[in-house]
Amino acid sequence: MIFEDLPTTPTSEELIDKAFSRAARAGKAKGGLEAQQSMLQTAANIISDNLENVVTAWPDFEYEDDVHPFYYELADAIVDVDRLRQALSEVMWASRKAREIHEEYQPRLRKTDVDTARKHRKQAFARLADIVEQVDDHLLYINESRNDLRDLPEINPDEPTIVVAGYPNVGKSSFVNDVTNARGETASYPFTTKGIGVGHFERDHIRYQIVDTPGLLDRPPADRNEIESQAVSAIEHLADCMLVMVDPTGECGYPIGPQLELRDSIAAQFDAVPVYTIANKSDRFEEDLDEAVAADYTMSVETGANVETVLDAAVEAIGYEPELPFDG
Repeated sequence: MIFEDLPTTPTSEELIDKAFSRAARAGKAKGGLEAQQSMLQTAANIISDNLENVVTAWPDFEYEDDVHPFYYELADAIVDVDRLRQALSEVMWASRKAREIHEEYQPRLRKTDVDTARKHRKQAFARLADIVEQVDDHLLYINESRNDLRDLPEINPDEPTIVVAGYPNVGKSSFVNDVTNARGETASYPFTTKGIGVGHFERDHIRYQIVDTPGLLDRPPADRNEIESQAVSAIEHLADCMLVMVDPTGECGYPIGPQLELRDSIAAQFDAVPVYTIANKSDRFEEDLDEAVAADYTMSVETGANVETVLDAAVEAIGYEPELPFDG
């Protein structure tokens, strides 16, 4: 996952202490003008390199090759991506400025006496510290963003993906667990208290991904907060097929009416991908469903009836064809 290996971002105080303590050691190893030159070069390099590394560790949010739209919108649901990009830009500015200060002062330390060189070096140190302190708030926000994003569950947006939706207790998680190796593969997003279920299965040597999104797609859009709504928008970039599961028996605790209203709202939002209505618990209701349900498939996760049929229908609807290597 693109955010999990992001390094900790130092504070301005930590970076200044590191740069100047290393510079002091470098100066002790030499004498005269050479000591002053070595101290300046060491401090400037550490500051510039560390600030540049903060920026280059992050993917470039401007390019889709670096950040898939799914992860971009997911990140923007959790942190302010525009603010993060601005913070990274300011830190890169500070890195370049540290280089410029080094280039400005280094010639002054070559052809002068030691006392004057020491004076110039101290001036350069003060300017370096000032530059780093100017981006302290940006460094803090970058590290906060890193902490918020690095523990997102790993979902591969390039794998063909089935998203399972529906009210609580209609059998979504049981279905995902039944057809995949998803047991234990759950992780919490910052915007939902329940774990996101992710499982995988194979058909014809192609790996498919199933995502169960409790807390996001299990209630009407009007009941979602702004962050959850944006997270659902991120799922739009992920889904290749939607399975909206309903429980016609009402044993889930919700009448069929609101379940179908949720189904209709999901179908409207995910209009670019196939959306199937799956009536679960077929072992507990009459074979002839009310026409209002208009289920595409019926199944029973508990007995296994038609489970594979539903899975095969989703695979066929996706119609995924792997890219083959060019054989010239």
